[in-house]
Amino acid sequence: MSKHFWAVLILISVGLSSPARAQDAAAPFDGDLQRLAEILGTLHYLRGICGNNEGSKWRNEMQALIDAETPSGDRRARMIAGFNRGYNGFQQTYRTCTPAATVAIRRYIEEGSKISRDLTARYAN
Repeated sequence: MSKHFWAVLILISVGLSSPARAQDAAAPFDGDLQRLAEILGTLHYLRGICGNNEGSKWRNEMQALIDAETPSGDRRARMIAGFNRGYNGFQQTYRTCTPAATVAIRRYIEEGSKISRDLTARYAN
């Protein structure tokens, strides 16, 4: 499921970045991108404590999303804040991998995949 999630994420990144759009203007899909950023932050933390040996994979995916979308100013700050909110929120809740953390990982991957599919269907060229 993870490979599918990232394939869709890449399609979104390519499809959503538009040089014609004003860099600081809010896009209609910004709420979804912020939620996706929050999910990436959550996965970065939870997959790390659950011993998946992925290193900076989820942070790198977030950076790839930012690079593809090229937001500036407030848009960029909101995306980064979403990632940090996801990371910090679960850092305060989970210190070790638990069955609940494993369930959360699965659910966040599913939610991120759904957001990616929905955004691609709605906005990709």
